[in-house]
Amino acid sequence: MKKILPPPARTVIAAALLAGLSAQAAAVAVAPVSSQVVISQVYGGGGNSGAKYKNDFIELFNRGNTAVDISGWSVQYASAAGTSWQLTKLAGNTVLQPGQYFLVQEANGTGGTDDLPTPDATGTLALSGTTGKVALVANSTALAGGSPAAGTFADLIGFGTASYFEGTVAPTLSNTTAALRAAGGCTDTDNNGADFSTGAPAPRNRASALNVCGAPTAPPIVATCPGNLSLAFGVNGVADLSATDADGIVNSAIITSAAVPGISLVNFQPASAAGGVATASLNVATSVKAGTYPVTVKFGNDQTQEASCAISVAISAPAGITHTIPQIQGEGDASPYAGSVQTTEGVVTAKVGSGFFLQDPDGDGNPLTSDGMFVFTTAGNIGTVQVGDKIRITGTVSEYTPSGASRSYTELTTITNIAKLAGGISVTPTNVQLPHANLGQVEGMLVRFSQPLTVSQLEFLGTRGEVTLSSGRLEIASNRYRPGTPEAIAQAAANQRNQIILDDGIFTTPTTIPYLGDDGSLRAGDTVSGLTGVVDFGAKGGGGAGFKLQPTEAPVFSQDNPRTAPPALAAGNIKVASANVLNYFTTFTNGTDVAGNTNVGCSLGSSISKSNCRGADNLNEFNRQTAKIVGELKAINADVYGLMEIQNSGEYTVTKLVDALNDAIAPGTGLKTYAVVPKPAATGTDAIRVAMIYKPSALTLVGGALSDADAINNRPPMAQTFRAANGAKFTLVVNHLKSKGSCPAGGADADQNDSQSCWNATRIQQAKRLLNSFVPQVVASANDARVLLIGDFNSYGFEDPIAAITATGYVNQLERFVRGSGNMPYSFVFNGETGYLDHALASPALSPQVVDAAEWHNNADEPTVIDYNTDGKPQDKYTSAPYRASDHDPVVISLNLQAPNTDVSASIRTVAAPVVYNRATAKWTGNVTLTNTGSTALSGPFQVQFDGLVAGATLVGSNGSHDGSPYLTINQATLAPGASLTVPTAFTKTGTGSVTYSAVKIYSGNF
Repeated sequence: MKKILPPPARTVIAAALLAGLSAQAAAVAVAPVSSQVVISQVYGGGGNSGAKYKNDFIELFNRGNTAVDISGWSVQYASAAGTSWQLTKLAGNTVLQPGQYFLVQEANGTGGTDDLPTPDATGTLALSGTTGKVALVANSTALAGGSPAAGTFADLIGFGTASYFEGTVAPTLSNTTAALRAAGGCTDTDNNGADFSTGAPAPRNRASALNVCGAPTAPPIVATCPGNLSLAFGVNGVADLSATDADGIVNSAIITSAAVPGISLVNFQPASAAGGVATASLNVATSVKAGTYPVTVKFGNDQTQEASCAISVAISAPAGITHTIPQIQGEGDASPYAGSVQTTEGVVTAKVGSGFFLQDPDGDGNPLTSDGMFVFTTAGNIGTVQVGDKIRITGTVSEYTPSGASRSYTELTTITNIAKLAGGISVTPTNVQLPHANLGQVEGMLVRFSQPLTVSQLEFLGTRGEVTLSSGRLEIASNRYRPGTPEAIAQAAANQRNQIILDDGIFTTPTTIPYLGDDGSLRAGDTVSGLTGVVDFGAKGGGGAGFKLQPTEAPVFSQDNPRTAPPALAAGNIKVASANVLNYFTTFTNGTDVAGNTNVGCSLGSSISKSNCRGADNLNEFNRQTAKIVGELKAINADVYGLMEIQNSGEYTVTKLVDALNDAIAPGTGLKTYAVVPKPAATGTDAIRVAMIYKPSALTLVGGALSDADAINNRPPMAQTFRAANGAKFTLVVNHLKSKGSCPAGGADADQNDSQSCWNATRIQQAKRLLNSFVPQVVASANDARVLLIGDFNSYGFEDPIAAITATGYVNQLERFVRGSGNMPYSFVFNGETGYLDHALASPALSPQVVDAAEWHNNADEPTVIDYNTDGKPQDKYTSAPYRASDHDPVVISLNLQAPNTDVSASIRTVAAPVVYNRATAKWTGNVTLTNTGSTALSGPFQVQFDGLVAGATLVGSNGSHDGSPYLTINQATLAPGASLTVPTAFTKTGTGSVTYSAVKIYSGNF
């Protein structure tokens, strides 16, 4: 139980020490000492004639910053000059939180109209309606005398003609007024006259809103109204008004200025919740005569707050036109009238968060000059115009250049006058297409794209409401052509002319994510037809600037690139997959980990800190991330995975992933479908590493994993040799080359503007070391040249690092199978362009045994906003489905590994000559003649296996043992149909008896 300390002692000073005072003034005053729980309101007129409430009441308030238990306390009353005290004991739920009120209901009368709010305690004290003394006491013992001793009470108020009070006496009350402590109870200077004032009784109880003292002042109502509404005589007008309150509900709006016939407030819509926006319209009829009319509109909320705004309504003839919109725009990128004040005329085609678009509906017929322009202005001015209004407007012509932009955008700013001339006018959209040589020629204009446009990027859908559109998918130039070639340069330039960003017109993070379909997603590759809106220009997600379309008609998307299952590849005997798991960490950025430990961090070089962690922020995000990744891996069902971006924490994190995957495959059974390939000696100095997991039922490890710890690799490649069920071997090498981000300012690794971005020199070195040093070591260790390189190479299909690898004979399987079948290979989307950073490169010895390869487009085409993260999203559209499990698509490869040997005994007639003992050599000698009885040639080398060799006998020159029997290797390339091969044999034997064997088997290939 919390121990409540008694309130601080109060001292008293006899007013009799003050000479010359009358008997009335010779009261006793209490010296100032503050208390945490105070009397915040006293009302004694309850039940009297003219009273609102039927009962007297005393209200208490906790003005401190800690909870206080007032159980066993009491409120006490004495008349103004009285010496005896009556009390009401406080019981029940009496713990007062900071800022909480406590209502004590007292005696009632025959008057009054309203019951008090539900009281927290009830008594029968009959307070005077005008004058008296009320005390709060930290026990239930009645106070003594007209001037109780210091320390016997927690708080006291003397009001009216009371003989005892704090500082100076509080005002006299009435049947309609109560004594209310200032600031809702927070003010306590130990001076009743200063702390209390009279006002209408407003009883508050424990259920009332908290009023924590010292907390920030309740946010006010913020009203948005135009300062001016100008109209031509005889034209009706409407101005948009709005108001919001961060912690209250705006629920009323009225005109408080003198009434003007024809000016009215219409279409009021209250806010739906605290922080919501209330809207209304100020309507001016055509009957309003010329003149200027000051209009004041007052908004109110559910907290009794009010806010007013003034609108000056001017009815007059508009100013004359100085230049038309096409004249202001001119034929160049910048206006010939930049910096000058101009008056022009046009029709409002769209309103956005920072202004509106204006277009000359007739234009000048010159395709080089835009007929529209953007008006950058205040919310008040935006509120004075409606779409379809024909207006005359005066402002300054400005050229706006967003950060990172290479061109400017002509705007009208610093608006001094807007006059409505007419309303309800429609503008016919201008048909345009992509690619477009210069969208600046239609900037600010209402346009319609006459061909379907394709979604090319969704990275900033949730944060900015942006969708990058193009005519068809945009393939990054270096994904198809060698960088720097004429073809690559032309492709890059064409891509730049073939983009526009569909925006949502609000220029802030949207509260509702736009454009998502019924499945909660919108995918790159989907299309939109008949897109209509105004052409804007401004900053875009990811930096820089570009042309945008602010839609005037709701875009309707077609799901032309629906979600699919993993690719169905041509059948082989081993399925390999490469998956970037997007910073899968079991230690989180908040300093906790999956085991519940706190104050932990991630390793990066020699540093261990939570700031080194890159994945989930907490356990909830980790669980969401795991569900998506596990769903992806389970669906692919590969025999072996190469993984990138696993936390570099030994085998702990990858083991957690495997455990989750196994449990998803066979819940609760303990069945271990997948296992972790034990890590190599070196896993690098980065916070992430590469890893492998595999199915022991399908593959057997051959030797241990290898890695290259050379300093060029902060994430060393990892190699592991496997043996398939048919005995065939191959080696998988997982790679994660240096990324394209965090560019240096200069040197060979700076961005060379060749579309390969930065760190390309390092990636080239990594690729060359991989092929010239590491892979030869791996091949020698495996004694097998079949090697598959997979992973995130951070290089598009024809960039220098990939070219360095394919130049040595390695075959690009995505080019072979994906582009070879007429499709574009891609696994990543960036800046509206598509390409593949994730590769499958097979050695010359392995490539003939690769039967298919493809990406599963479950990630790159999906919007970022549906991923596992919970922060920075206006809505949580997460599902556990394996879509947007990463920012990279997985790559899947089908291998049909040829067995190292084949039993061809059925195609060969074997004739064995008798084995004869040679005393001179002490050996048993003979021969075996092999004849190809089939219709096709048999490929060597050949292994001649002697089964059932008698005990004590040894095959001389044996090349080894297979299935428990010795064999001889015959290095002959082929055996043609009908051809024969004689194999001499020799044996030694211990003991007596002849050398015999039961059968000869012939194998083509190697053991």
